[in-house]
Amino acid sequence: MGPTRIHRVLDSAGCIAFPGVFDALSAKIVEQVGFPMAFISGYSVAATAIGEPDFGLLTQTEMIDRARRVCMSVAIPIIVDADTGYGNPLNVHRTVKELMAAGAAGCFLEDQVWPKKCGHMRGKRVIDREEYIHKIRAAVDARGGGDFFIVARTDALAPAGVDEAIARVTAACQAGADASFVEAPPSLEVLREIGRRAPKPTVANMIEGGKTPLLPKADLAALGFQLIVHPLAALFASARAIQAVYAKLLRDGATCGARAETMSFDEFNALIGVEDRYALAERFGAQ
Repeated sequence: MGPTRIHRVLDSAGCIAFPGVFDALSAKIVEQVGFPMAFISGYSVAATAIGEPDFGLLTQTEMIDRARRVCMSVAIPIIVDADTGYGNPLNVHRTVKELMAAGAAGCFLEDQVWPKKCGHMRGKRVIDREEYIHKIRAAVDARGGGDFFIVARTDALAPAGVDEAIARVTAACQAGADASFVEAPPSLEVLREIGRRAPKPTVANMIEGGKTPLLPKADLAALGFQLIVHPLAALFASARAIQAVYAKLLRDGATCGARAETMSFDEFNALIGVEDRYALAERFGAQ
């Protein structure tokens, strides 16, 4: 198997901070801003697709449908949160095949007991290490020689400690995973230990207000991390902006004066490619 799209981004950047997206529009903005890759989080899709928390309520088909729409909307590679693979190793195998068919460049695959919870919430439980490694092997088998980057994520840190978490991602990478991800380190000291001991490349998950200290890319790179994902920044920012403009409309009966918080009609049309569609319509004699 040759280098995947994600390997090529890493080879070029060395260490990369990249954002999360939750729909085609947010993915287009990521691409327009200039990021070379992005991530679809289950937390954000659960919130935007069904209005629910990340409690394992989102189904495999809902996540794959969202991934397909996002991947079709942009040219940059997209890594998708595959949660636990939605079942046993057979389900994992199917999930990876479906994600590859949808155009995804890779996935995160974790070891929580289903139904899972957001990694920064309480009450997490994990499956046995051997069972998790079988899931990783199933994902690797489903990928075959394809362009698909597998991130082995463990949530074992909270219920089982750092040694077990490191042992899990080490075994997962030995089984063919491309990167390691120990979720929710609660302190700088634990981050430092993970950065030192986990197989490279290693993921750091930066959630505003989450359990892990929020650090800049340079600091995390110095600690030993190469893939630094900010999965929820856009979700939180857009929710705050929508809340503010709706509150203004309710309070004032108009959105006058909210220009700083909103794009203009022309700016938004440029973002979604209105003129490109006009040009395409003209080519084929459409009105």
